Amino acid sequence: MKMAGIDVGSTTVKAVLVKDEQILWQDYHRHNTRQAEKVLELLAAMESKDGLEPGSDRVFFTGSGAGFIAPLVGGKFIQEVVAVAAAVEKLHPAVSFVSEIGGEDMKSVFFIATGTGKAKQIYMQSACSGGTGTFIEKTARKLQITPEALRQMRHVGLSLHKISSKCGIFAEADANTLVKGGVPEEEIIASLFDAVVCQNLATLTKGNTPVPEVLLLGGPNLFFKGLQEAWRHHLKKLWKERNTLLPADRNPDDLIQIPEQALYYASLGCIEVGKTTIAGGGLYQGSDRLRWWVDCGQHEHKTKEGTRGLCVSERELEGFLNAYSDPKGNRTTADRGNAATASRPAADEGVLLGCDFGSTTAKAAVLSPDGELLFDCYALSKGNPIEDAKALMRQVSQAGFARVGCLALTGYGKDLLKDILGADVAVVETVAHAQAALHYFPDSDAICDVGGCDVKIMILRQGTVADFRLNSQCSSGNGAFLQGVAERYGIALEEYAERAFGADAMPTLAMGCGVFLQSDIVNQQRKGWSAEEIMASLAAVLPINVWVYAGQLQNLRVVGRRFVLQGGTHRNLAVVKAQIDFIKSRVPEAEVVVHPYSGEAGAIGAALCARDDMRMSEPSRFRGFDAIESLVYRSTTSDDTICHWCTCNCKRAFIDVQSDGAVGRPRSKVPLEPGWERVISGNSCPKGLVEDVSEMRAVKSRLEEGKRAYPNMGELVRGRAFSRVKPAV
Repeated sequence: MKMAGIDVGSTTVKAVLVKDEQILWQDYHRHNTRQAEKVLELLAAMESKDGLEPGSDRVFFTGSGAGFIAPLVGGKFIQEVVAVAAAVEKLHPAVSFVSEIGGEDMKSVFFIATGTGKAKQIYMQSACSGGTGTFIEKTARKLQITPEALRQMRHVGLSLHKISSKCGIFAEADANTLVKGGVPEEEIIASLFDAVVCQNLATLTKGNTPVPEVLLLGGPNLFFKGLQEAWRHHLKKLWKERNTLLPADRNPDDLIQIPEQALYYASLGCIEVGKTTIAGGGLYQGSDRLRWWVDCGQHEHKTKEGTRGLCVSERELEGFLNAYSDPKGNRTTADRGNAATASRPAADEGVLLGCDFGSTTAKAAVLSPDGELLFDCYALSKGNPIEDAKALMRQVSQAGFARVGCLALTGYGKDLLKDILGADVAVVETVAHAQAALHYFPDSDAICDVGGCDVKIMILRQGTVADFRLNSQCSSGNGAFLQGVAERYGIALEEYAERAFGADAMPTLAMGCGVFLQSDIVNQQRKGWSAEEIMASLAAVLPINVWVYAGQLQNLRVVGRRFVLQGGTHRNLAVVKAQIDFIKSRVPEAEVVVHPYSGEAGAIGAALCARDDMRMSEPSRFRGFDAIESLVYRSTTSDDTICHWCTCNCKRAFIDVQSDGAVGRPRSKVPLEPGWERVISGNSCPKGLVEDVSEMRAVKSRLEEGKRAYPNMGELVRGRAFSRVKPAV
């Protein structure tokens, strides 16, 4: 009799077929939300290749998506932690601690010797993405690191930075800070591996010590070399700190094992547990009912539980596309406002250059002195702001713009790059986006900017910002979340809208926290909803997260009636359709327009701010295209760069750029020779920009001079009003 164990996980399906203790066949695949379809495919493979027979062989299921599928084929469901523990007890009787990291959950099992055998203590995290495989892959995608390269990245010998792994969203914010600070991607990934291990040891051990031997299971532990190194580093450090007794004849590294079959322990454990069940339990009934569910049943279920798609009919979709997309289908065109075909300025007249260095992309816009757009371009973030700047400037130069009259920067990287590029002004993002919207739509009431990692809502009154809402600490509702879901399903971001519009029905996703939303997505894919249907639903819930959850605006009528949508996420027409439907459901008379250059709006706004600066008739500080292209720089992050002005001990990055006339910093712990200038990033307060006491004294001296020259009248009045007057003798 053959026995099959199938682990239907949140991201992959693993299957093993065993006969007489011998593995006949094993395989695993990513299911891309099609769990039932993938299980059906693996069952068919076992039937055709190794003779899995209905009515005589047995099949056992485990995993987060197995509860519904198992009864359809006569299989028996086994709880996944029980399955893993059973496989470990049989294959590794000496193991005392197991950590399994999956795609969207983590498990820890302690095996404690008792008088009659071994007791098990089990801890599991499944409600948060922090510390899981998806958590690692999402950050790697942001840094444009291929899966093959990620597997080989190391932990040993690299400088580490603080990344919170308690929450995947906080980790994303920390990674963004490191990226815009110019920290090398190798150090960010090494820090991520370190954070994952610390998260496991902090939350899934509950104060217990993982004593040898230790077994590491799951895809991330098996595939990521740097994660294995982080485990060995921290476990050996923990054993030393807690005086854990280790076998004298064993190398400590050998006490931490990662078996080749690490992916299949849940599947193998199903079979072990299945051997002890009553005869006939889990008898395979064939795949006919599962095939019926895939072909018909799930569609009937969706009809009852789901809602209609983003568009009711082809006619509605066609009308929307005609109104909101250009012939290329990649930029919205509804109401282009003041945009016009612009002519290039004279050769001796400099252009306005605005750059927006965002969390996921860098954008540049070239404007004439009259404010007409001449050229715009994109560059995907490479995780290094200086290289992003080089890529942008290269495109602008190749477009034929030789003379820049004024350069303005905005976005996450503006403070770091201002002196490096020689920018004339650094513009706050909200100001830049408001300027861009009002330039094209002067009578706007509200501006909704949805970027890669943040959401901004600006409420206007008579052309000025009267109220402002920002959500930058949660991934719910931002573009990076949509992009991450699409990439997880193997769908290019450019195809998102087309695939989402193809869904006739969609599930209802919960509003709110991005982690809970991710859990809801996993729950819906278990029910058979396809990637296209989930993507449509994700677009539909985005406006609720933007306006209600992030913006805390329950009543859109108080905002006004003319809404402007901008930001790179609104290049996705599925999101635009959902936004329009949501706004008009609350404000039927609303007029919703999309910025004609939604992705580049921040850069255009910065360039418009540069125009005001240019009118001051001062020469631009812009270094020039050739100088930027030939920039020589180096980045240092070590114990010598830690800031000790307060107890935070920020681990800063020193980015040194070669520059004519720079005086260097010879007294620094990281000496800088003449001809180089330093930019400091990674500091959490202005004190971190100062390296030593003498510099701090000079800064305080300048501040005191300013106070004396421009005294605070309130302080003077308060001091004199409450000062004691000595009575005359």
